[in-house]
Amino acid sequence: MSFHEIKPEELQFNPFTKIGKEWMLVTAGTQEKWNTMTASWGGVGVFWGKDAVTVYIRPQRYTKEFMDREETFSIAFFREDYRKALNLCGSVSGREVDKQKETGLTPYFVDGTPAFEEADLIITCKKMFHQDMKEGTFDQPENDAKWYPQKDYHVMYIAEILKVLVKD
Repeated sequence: MSFHEIKPEELQFNPFTKIGKEWMLVTAGTQEKWNTMTASWGGVGVFWGKDAVTVYIRPQRYTKEFMDREETFSIAFFREDYRKALNLCGSVSGREVDKQKETGLTPYFVDGTPAFEEADLIITCKKMFHQDMKEGTFDQPENDAKWYPQKDYHVMYIAEILKVLVKD
C-alpha cells in the first residue's frame, strides 16, 4: 500500500462526519514503542496562522503518556470495514492488550511518527499547545456534570499539521 502527500487545504471531508461518526485513531510514540486510541472528539482548522488539529485525551489513557513524551503524533482515518479494530482500540488499554496483534493493523511510520498502513488518510502533527480542562471553567456547567462525573477531565492538544497522506 502506498500513500501520496496532499496539502491540508486539499482535504475533502466533513470533519463532523469523519471525526464524530467514523472516528479516528490517535497514535503517538516511537518505532520502538507506541500506542493508539480511538477518538471521536477533535477538530481541524487554523491556529496561530498554521493548519492545525485539536484532539482531546483523558488522563488515564495510556496514549496520553506517549503524547506527553513525544513531539509528534498522527491521526488516521479508516474505511468502515475497520470499525471493529477502532472499537477495540477505544475500549481496551494498550497497557494490557497488544492492540497491533488484536486488530491486525500494520504500523506505518511517517518521518518516525507512527500511523497505520490500512488507513485511508493519515495526518501527522506537531504539538503546539496543550491545556488541561478544569472544574469551574465550563461556560455550560451541565457539560461538566454530563461528561465528567468522575472528574477525569480531558487534556486538549492543539497541533500543527505536518503532512497529510492519502491512500493511492
